Amino acid sequence: MPESKGRPRASRPTPEQTPPRPQQVGNPSWFAPVMVGLMVLGVLWVATFYISDGAWPAPIGYWNLAVGLGAIMAGFVMATRWR
Repeated sequence: MPESKGRPRASRPTPEQTPPRPQQVGNPSWFAPVMVGLMVLGVLWVATFYISDGAWPAPIGYWNLAVGLGAIMAGFVMATRWR
């Protein structure tokens, strides 16, 4: 019975031919302080807004809550990316 010739195999690159992949070691050194700073800034912003009875840190009314909570949320989003 005749045997089939088969398909030619695709040549795979040898380890010497492929360049090494750069490995992600971690985040830059500024990442953790900015992350914590955003969360602390957000908490201080909201607390200052409530303590000052709405007159400070900015005269924008209850939008101060959005600013403070936005800073806290940005810090938490950064926390999910921290390695």
